[in-house]
Amino acid sequence: MSLKLTRTERSWVLYDVGNSAFTLMLSTIIPIYFNSIAGEELSSVDYLAYWGYAASIATVLCAVLGPFLGAVSDRRGMKIRMFSCVLAVGVIGCAALGFVNEWLVFLIVLVITRLGYSLSLVFYDSMLVDVSSPQSMHNVSALGYAWGYIGSCIPFVVCLVLILGCESFGITMGTAMTISLVIIAAWWVVFTVPLLRRYRQTHYVEGRESSLNAFRLLAATLRNARSEKKAFMFLIAFFFFIDGVYTIIEMATAYGEAIGLDTTMLLVALLVTQIVAFPCTIAFGRLAQGRNIVRLLMVCIFAYACITIYASVMDNITQFFVLAICVGVFQGGIQAMSRSYFSRIIPPEKSGEFFGLMDIFGKGASFMGTFMVSAMSQLTGSMSLGILSLVVLFIVGFLVLMVVARIPDPERHHCLEESA
Repeated sequence: MSLKLTRTERSWVLYDVGNSAFTLMLSTIIPIYFNSIAGEELSSVDYLAYWGYAASIATVLCAVLGPFLGAVSDRRGMKIRMFSCVLAVGVIGCAALGFVNEWLVFLIVLVITRLGYSLSLVFYDSMLVDVSSPQSMHNVSALGYAWGYIGSCIPFVVCLVLILGCESFGITMGTAMTISLVIIAAWWVVFTVPLLRRYRQTHYVEGRESSLNAFRLLAATLRNARSEKKAFMFLIAFFFFIDGVYTIIEMATAYGEAIGLDTTMLLVALLVTQIVAFPCTIAFGRLAQGRNIVRLLMVCIFAYACITIYASVMDNITQFFVLAICVGVFQGGIQAMSRSYFSRIIPPEKSGEFFGLMDIFGKGASFMGTFMVSAMSQLTGSMSLGILSLVVLFIVGFLVLMVVARIPDPERHHCLEESA
């Protein structure tokens, strides 16, 4: 980790290392485990569809709760408390997944776990304005994703060895999964402790208004969105392009399983994605220093459109490896730059509220993407058509981002840079 980071910045980055272990399990081993639990009860198309529906429900709940809770967290001292509560939901749910062996109950627990995890990211992302300066935001954000990618490989490899070699260890697959999910939960907690100890909320809104007033503040933010035109237009672009990104992350393993690719090789390929993403995300973070971030985001969006077209015709494990490498190159960059760029164009004292809004657009988009793939797969009987439809989202996101590039930065942005 870069020695240029402060202790607080390092603590913030470490949470990415912790939660990314769950993210990696969620996109790799957990869907495979769900497939084994569902067994003969669900066809390959229904398996993919129900997995997508569960993801959609979780994202809708987060999109509804995120903005309200984000607005409340902007009150002095509230952010770390609310972060701790949803963190507990996510961690306990993660460990509990290993003790469930009925597919419908498994999906219910998964929805609750994902909700806690996703809400923790609302508060975590909004902490960026408190832990770093405007000049270092792009680098710190990129390092969070980068170290999250490479750090999550450690518990993932341990769990992978345990699961694939369960017979050699004299345990069942179910027991191996239970142990693995407990390991991931423990890893998540350990790497969160430094942030819990060192984080201080330096930007906040004074007062202790009621929850009803928090809703009113949120409504006012939406009504007066034109006063933050650049941020609002960016959110519209974000809604579309991040939809495709999240859906590809969410559905990659499930899609590979559904088209009959080898399970072990699928997991190895996705591990390759994490390894490739580490240096590439750091590289994007450095490229972002003093450069046009919107143009860099456009490059990533164009690349993802090409990746989506390629994924729609993929039918063997070699092609999946190529896909995994390509995703690794751009995945961290587009996420990190979106987070840091948004942090720089919003009012810092209302970061929780604005990141709650960002969560509406991000999670709302994710709902649309996973639902689109699931519904299209069931309606047409073709999973390729569902994947291919995501290209439209990247095209729209690209076009709206072109509009964002023409909008002047807010005066506040310049003031922050001068005062830092």
